Order: sequence, then C-alpha cells, then structure tokens
Amino acid sequence: MGSKEQPLESTRQRLDKWLFFARMAKSRSLAQGYIQSGHVKVNGTTIRQPSHAVKAGDRLDIGFERMDKVLVIKSGGERRGPYEEARLLYDDLTPPRAPSDRLSPLEQAMREPGSGRPTKKERRALDKFLSESDGNTD
Repeated sequence: MGSKEQPLESTRQRLDKWLFFARMAKSRSLAQGYIQSGHVKVNGTTIRQPSHAVKAGDRLDIGFERMDKVLVIKSGGERRGPYEEARLLYDDLTPPRAPSDRLSPLEQAMREPGSGRPTKKERRALDKFLSESDGNTD
C-alpha cells in the first residue's frame, strides 16, 4: 500500500515547496508570502493556498517585484539544489522584455558631453567662451 502512495506524491507537490526547490523564492516562507498575496497563478487561476498541489504540465504565472515569469512545470523537485539542477524542473516561457526608454544605471553614469548639467571643466570652458564674447579680459 505504501508503494502505491509514493508515485502519487512524486507527481504532485505543494506549490510553496516547488517554488522553493525551483529557486523562485529564497525560502519557503517567502514562497508562501508570494502565494498568499496573490502573485502566483496556476493555469490562469490565482491561488492563495501555499498547500495547493501542482503537477507536471501546470503553467505558473508569477508576478515578482521587478519582473513577471511564465513557467511550465516539467517535474517536482526533491531538494533545493544548485541552479543547474533547479532549471531542469521547469520550462521558462517568459516573453523577452521590451526595450524600455529608461536608462540603465551604467547608462546613467556615462553622460554624453554637453548633455544635462555641465561638469566643472565644461562650465569653465563655457565661462571662458562667454567672457571672451563680451569683450571682458578678466
């Protein structure tokens, strides 16, 4: 009788456990928080119970703070392993991010000369140019 229960457990798994094993959440309690706050949909239905059972073939829509993920479960996890092992638990169907008009932090740090507020060097050159055009020789 115990051998018949084992395959049933391996085909279905708690949603919070699966999110933890697939490395979508750093802890099971964080995974439970995502689920209870309505950020996780299973097959298009918002699930608020961390104990909801998921199986291979289920589609998860996860709304994280900075991005949204669309995953299809390939199999249940047995442990929280390295990323390479966790990556085998799902297919990532997340659409590529659209190019945005916002600048990345690196692009913000690199400024084109003459754009925005001038640097000290540019300001001195501007002051020198303006004083020469006025005829002042100070």
